Amino acid sequence: MPSTRSSADFVAAEAVARHFDVSKPWLARAIEQSPRVFLKAVDGVSFAVAKGETLALVGESGCGKSTVARLVVGLYRPTSGRVLFDGLELAGLPAAERARSRRRMQMIFQDPYASLNPRWRVRDIVAEPLRAFGLATGRAELAERVGALLVQVGLSPADGEKYPHEFSGGQRQRISIARALSSSPEFLVCDEPTSALDVSVQAQILNLMRDLQEELGLTYLFISHNLAAVRHISDRVGVMYLGRIVEIADSETLFSRPRHPYTQMLLDAIPDLAMSGREREPMGGEVPNPLDPPAGCHFHPRCPFANARCRAETPALKQHGPAEAACHAVEEGRI
Repeated sequence: MPSTRSSADFVAAEAVARHFDVSKPWLARAIEQSPRVFLKAVDGVSFAVAKGETLALVGESGCGKSTVARLVVGLYRPTSGRVLFDGLELAGLPAAERARSRRRMQMIFQDPYASLNPRWRVRDIVAEPLRAFGLATGRAELAERVGALLVQVGLSPADGEKYPHEFSGGQRQRISIARALSSSPEFLVCDEPTSALDVSVQAQILNLMRDLQEELGLTYLFISHNLAAVRHISDRVGVMYLGRIVEIADSETLFSRPRHPYTQMLLDAIPDLAMSGREREPMGGEVPNPLDPPAGCHFHPRCPFANARCRAETPALKQHGPAEAACHAVEEGRI
């Protein structure tokens, strides 16, 4: 797929793929004469994020959103394709320069119960990146920086003496955000940061993230399956299905005029609290086995607009008005 990256892009993924070997052990394969099996968790994903904006990735569980998040921050290496951060490919940088670039990006994980060390005090959790990157020296400076970070996320400096189990879920996620901010990053990957929280707490965390973005000029890649949260925080939205992006558009366009049938079905699954009376198409069928995805368009077994071309030819992500969509039916004007 040709690159559509521009010089204004801060983070870019270019035809990135990540395959996992899920084969049986060698001896079992030798006895059964079975081949190796690969799971294509991410299958040629391309997108770009401009400095200061929020790009959200949405889709059903298992579509590859979290794998993309880990690829972007370098926790996984791409099987093919490349990820660029501020114009540089991290995988090809010398170790020292790669470490400097990594300091500029951080990740907020989904589960605040699991992402914080239960044996460490909060002050040590938040100070860990400061020590790792050599950004503060001495106890007094560390204590001052940690106290300021805790205040920035709505906690008290005195909370640094406590352990994670002494906080609620929302407070734990605030601690995770403080830790992510401690290295003064420019880019945050947020992997479903509100999914483990109550609805009222979700709103507080999302508002905090928006305030921090305006205050610090942060750039977000926001991973979620919660479309209400995505609509609240995102500038642009990418919709994923079985390892591929099927539609990208700005938030207003995607929620008001979705092009891809899968996007339309996702939005139809949201309860109509306004009782508008609009006809809604229920989500039909099951997600195919990712180890053996359908040929052509992966969505065609569930799509009411599929034809022979959809079953045989993989659609490319193309511009259709204000949105990009990977759909033969959209391209041919059948939708």
